[in-house]
Amino acid sequence: MLSLGIPMNGAVLDIFEGTGRYTETLELNRLVLLDRAESNAESWLCSRAFKAAALQGIRGVVAHSDPQPRTRQTPDGPELISPGHIGHVYVAQDFLYLGRTRPRRLTVLPDATVLSDRAAAKIRRDEVGHRGAARRLTNLGAPPRQPGEDGTRWLARALEAIGATTVHHPGNHRFARSIGRHRTRLACTAYPAPRTTSST
Repeated sequence: MLSLGIPMNGAVLDIFEGTGRYTETLELNRLVLLDRAESNAESWLCSRAFKAAALQGIRGVVAHSDPQPRTRQTPDGPELISPGHIGHVYVAQDFLYLGRTRPRRLTVLPDATVLSDRAAAKIRRDEVGHRGAARRLTNLGAPPRQPGEDGTRWLARALEAIGATTVHHPGNHRFARSIGRHRTRLACTAYPAPRTTSST
């Protein structure tokens, strides 16, 4: 499965000169294949998808790869579910490497998912969607919020109870390329692509 769509922050598409967000540029936001797929399946799928997108007027694609390993806590101990990725498939598809996104701190839950800053803010401020965000934590074993309990206080209590951790994330790797017959220029600098998950 491969999907091209709208990124969380539309500004990441502004690296393409003279193009319109969403109408001419998109983010490659999902690329998932079964383990039994052939070794060149990623490149084949990308090539077909980009040709189809170009026929619809898309001229540029951005992509990100997350180098941070993900470990899930199980009754039998920690289980590595993702070793981290540095974007070899994008390099094989002639993407240019644009460096990393900004470093940040992540709140990692025991199931190896991340509690986003936005979800945490919803809980702290009782904003729309806070119940769904809180349900993720109670499903992992957090105690229920008491009537009248402040959201900020409960969030801290819940994260401690389930053993959530805070990790420093060095930033995702960024890639971009033009597609179709007309080459689209990038308004940023390209660098040598990383070769290991620890590359800067």
